[in-house]
Amino acid sequence: MSRPVRRLLVVLAAAVPLFLALVPSSSAHGFSSTVYAHVSDGDDGRLRTELRLEYDLLVVSAADTGKDDALFRTGTAAFDAGDTGAQAAALEAHRAAVVGYVTRRFTVDRGGACAPAPVGGFRMGREEGVPYARLTLDWTCPERGEGAGDHTISSALFPDAEGYVKGTRTIVTSTVGGHGGSAALDAAHPSFSVGQPWTARFWEFFRLGAEHLLGGIDHILFLLALIAGSRRPREIVLAATSFTLAHSVTFLLAALGLVEVPARIVEPVIALSIAVVAGWHLWRLVRRGIRAGDLGPTGDGRLGLDRAGWVRLAVVFCFGLVHGLGFAGALGIEAAWSWTLLWSLLVFNVGIEVVQLAVIAVVFPLLLLLRRRAPRAGLLVTGTLCAGVAAMGLIWCVQRALGL
Repeated sequence: MSRPVRRLLVVLAAAVPLFLALVPSSSAHGFSSTVYAHVSDGDDGRLRTELRLEYDLLVVSAADTGKDDALFRTGTAAFDAGDTGAQAAALEAHRAAVVGYVTRRFTVDRGGACAPAPVGGFRMGREEGVPYARLTLDWTCPERGEGAGDHTISSALFPDAEGYVKGTRTIVTSTVGGHGGSAALDAAHPSFSVGQPWTARFWEFFRLGAEHLLGGIDHILFLLALIAGSRRPREIVLAATSFTLAHSVTFLLAALGLVEVPARIVEPVIALSIAVVAGWHLWRLVRRGIRAGDLGPTGDGRLGLDRAGWVRLAVVFCFGLVHGLGFAGALGIEAAWSWTLLWSLLVFNVGIEVVQLAVIAVVFPLLLLLRRRAPRAGLLVTGTLCAGVAAMGLIWCVQRALGL
């Protein structure tokens, strides 16, 4: 075994325990929750909201704010047992506490506070592999008059005193008075006007897409692995384009409810994709003896790619399809096809792409300059980076596959 190969193996061996110690939770997007709300015209001039809320957070928060120990005991026991009937029964038995918590944190206003009234009982469903409670509310609002404009939806649901949720995003879709709308609410932007201009609505989804990529460390690491394994601008452009096309297709299909793949499958494969793309570059280094020369494609085929280059592009495309399902999971929208929703989703995707291109524009030129000025140092940096990224990807894959 040559000295350079032994050196790379030493770096890899040192990187694995380091990243084992530093690796964060296997969750793709941290401990956050998403609330889904659909707003529509109700009977007799009222406004109807159909809410979907993460069950265990709802139980803990309602029990804590209402000082209801019985709700906490029965609700968490039903959650641990995985019994959806018992979960709905626990919420119904403590209906006043649960509805009271929700309507204090989720409100409707039109020139004055609207009065809520539950419609039917609690129903159970699942979103991204976890139990969600469904609650329908009808809101009686002040009559239209001076000072009464469009309905304003506000959400401050979660996090509460439970302490393990870092933030909540409320995805709102609306069909009111024949007009559709959509919004993404969070602590920084807690309100949405049903009649807001389309520019404000699209800016919210652009911001949401940008924040999602920046906050998703697994997607950032996948992008870094792509950058580290690309030797020429042409390679990273082709890889990024392939990834973008692939995840755009599955993102839109999944977000619109036309394709559905369980998160327990998507999340481990996303983690595996990080390890594979990073490991690909390590394998090329080892196979060529870590020479400081060009490790890029040497063929003269179309687009300047040899067989290995085309295989890498195909692998990136396939993994991009899976990453699109992960992006869609951040929204979890299950609504009928509409142009309003479609444009909002496209703007969300544009937000993702802008951040992706910004990362490439900053990191790739720096690596390219390092490789040209100090070739061996450039190989050492990219090799170490990919070793750490591959280790994290494998750890996450095991964690997510085992449900840790």
